[in-house]
Formats: sequence, structure tokens, C-alpha cells
Amino acid sequence: MNIRRSGALVAATVVIGAVSAQAAVADGASPSASPKVVVPSGLYGKGDPTYDGVWRQSLAFVAQDTVGVHPAAKAVDWLAGQQCANGGFAAFRADPAKACDAKTAVDSNSTAAAVQALAAVGGRDAAVTKGVDWLKKNQNADGGWGYLPGGASDANSTSVVVGALAAADQKPAGVKSADGKSATDALASLALPCSDGKGAGALAYQPDKKGRLTANADATAAGVLGALGTGFAPGKGKAPDAYTCEDGKTAEALAHNGGVYLQNQLSTHLYLKSQLAGATDKPDYGNTADAVTSIAAAEGIKYTKDPYAWLEKNATDWAAQSGPAAYAQLIFAAHATGNDPRDFGGTDLVSALNRTGPAPASADSSDAGDKKKDDDNGGGFGTWWIVGVMFVAAMGAGFLISGRKKQQL
Repeated sequence: MNIRRSGALVAATVVIGAVSAQAAVADGASPSASPKVVVPSGLYGKGDPTYDGVWRQSLAFVAQDTVGVHPAAKAVDWLAGQQCANGGFAAFRADPAKACDAKTAVDSNSTAAAVQALAAVGGRDAAVTKGVDWLKKNQNADGGWGYLPGGASDANSTSVVVGALAAADQKPAGVKSADGKSATDALASLALPCSDGKGAGALAYQPDKKGRLTANADATAAGVLGALGTGFAPGKGKAPDAYTCEDGKTAEALAHNGGVYLQNQLSTHLYLKSQLAGATDKPDYGNTADAVTSIAAAEGIKYTKDPYAWLEKNATDWAAQSGPAAYAQLIFAAHATGNDPRDFGGTDLVSALNRTGPAPASADSSDAGDKKKDDDNGGGFGTWWIVGVMFVAAMGAGFLISGRKKQQL
């Protein structure tokens, strides 16, 4: 959620050229060294925050919470200050003193991520409650959420909202639309049946124009966490008895079947491949990290050991180039699999994440000092951007991807 997933979602309608301009960083290339806007001092990452400021800040906070690190007050203040009066969050507001209006693109992903983050840091109950109220108000009739209010439900948006509800001590299964539908109902409508061959158990991002479902690893990784009713940083799951797809539309079946699908995807190469045009032979580090997190949460760690070891060996440079959200994704994977994020193939992910923003209010001594790599850290675009770019390419629609890991998914 970000997420898990997973980044980085198909969202606001924009000129396709705006999407193309971001595609270059989708697989870990450094974002532009010259942001179009001034990066606030309280914000994590040095890259342009226009599409992912709230997202990367939120993932950083949740990741820090898993290891007992509390962010600086000005970092928390910055995130809380991004909230609109109606409770929603946009991907980034350069002038938070200016009231939100009809032109402010408030979205479910930024709002749900911020709710998870503010719940994690504590002391922001009013902001969390307002965010949850906004999310409930914008639930679709099918029980799910789209990126923008009124947009068609998708697996990624629905799942990150579930994480926010859980973080706010709500019971996601009890949050229902006027039609009596819950997030589980929305996710079940996006699940491929066990009879679907290679796509068995996977989730689609959304149906295509003809209502057909196409297996999507990114949506599946997010959907597993949504079905489990957990946020970005789930704990280690209990391994089931069988590693085969099981018919059923319950939350338990959705999580299990999605986990099995992801296991099968990682069984050959130990990583997921990029879906970007021209980059199909390259690893997708963020999506792989999200898949490892989701498998561990749903199925236990039996089938995560080798993919996690692959990440330890190969994903450090990607995270250094991509920034705080990428470090957070790797920390979530370490947390879910019971590994130490301070020893990720010899890299201390926690210290690396902390150095991308203001010095934390509380942190281990290992986080002090060295900040020499800070200036090279980008904005943290993640895997869900990739999903959106591919959707644009495949469907010919002018969409922009969610602020979650905005390269993203």
C-alpha cells in the first residue's frame, strides 16, 4: 500500500506528455536535480515534490515508526499542514497557507497515506479523524475507492484507504457504502478466478473498457494488504497449509490467492520485471519489494527468502537514487519478513532514510553525523507510477498516476 504498494495509480486527467516526462525515472533513474518548486525544509527527499510530496513523506513516517524513530516536529507539521479544511490531501500544495478550492486535486491516495502517517506519529487525532471522514464520504457504491472522488474504484486506491482505516482504529469491513458494499467487495470484483491459468488469484488494477480483468502484480501486492486489512507495514503472516489458488471471494481467500500469484511470479527470476515500454527486461525493484512484503504478510516468509536476498544484493543503488519512498518500501519488506532493516546487505536503511529529511526527533546514534549522500536523494517515486504509465500506453487515455510513489505503482 504502497503498497503497499506500491508506489506509486491511474488518476487525474492530464496531458499525456506530463506522464511521459516522468517515465524516465520509473525504474530508479534519478529525478531531475532541478525541482520546479522549492522543496520545503520539512520535507523528505530533494526531488520535485509536485506529484509525490505527501506520499513520500507519509511512507517515510510509517517506515520510521516500525523501528521506533520519531520524525522532527517540522516534518510532522509540514505533512499536517498539507491537509485541506475538508480533511483531504492533495499530492502537494506549495502554499499550504492558501485555502484549498475546487481546483485543488485532493485524492484518496495522498489522504489515506497521510492518515496512516499521522496516526503513526501520534498526537494528530483531529487531522486523522478529518482525513478518515473525507475518505468515508468519498467511498464508491461498490465499496471501493478511485484515485479522485467519483472515479472508478481500483485495487491500489481501495487498499491504501483500507490501511488508513485500520491505522485510525476503524474496522475496514464495517465501512460500507450506501449500497452496503465494503472494500472487500470491491477487491473481490477485481480478482481473477483460479481457473484463469497464469493469472489465477491475481487482482486487476481496474477492468478494461470491456469489463475484462488483466492480472497486475502491482495491484495484487496492494490488494493482498487491503484484503488483510492492514497498512503499509504489515507484520509477518502465518504460512497456510496449501500453496494453491482456492476458490472464494472472502478477504482470506483474496489475500491467500494474491500471495500465491505473487509467489509464482517471483519463483523464476526472484524479481518482478518492469512493464515500461522498452524496459521489459529490467527489474522493477519497488514492485518486487512490495510483493515480498505482501507475500510475507499473507503467506509467511517461506517463499520470500530468496527474493529478499535478491533485493539486499541489488536494490540499494535504486533506493539511493529514488529517495525516501524507496527506502521505506525496503524497510517494509524487512519488517514483514522479520529481517533487520539496519543491516540490509550491509546498508542501514533506517539511517539512509533519516538522512533524506530533517534530523529525527528521536533516533539511534547510528543515524547521527554523515549526511554526505543527502543531496543525491530524489523524491522517491515508486512502482504504482509504472502501472499508470502502462495503463496510459495501453488504453490511450490521458491519465496521471497517483501521488503514491509518483514515477509509480
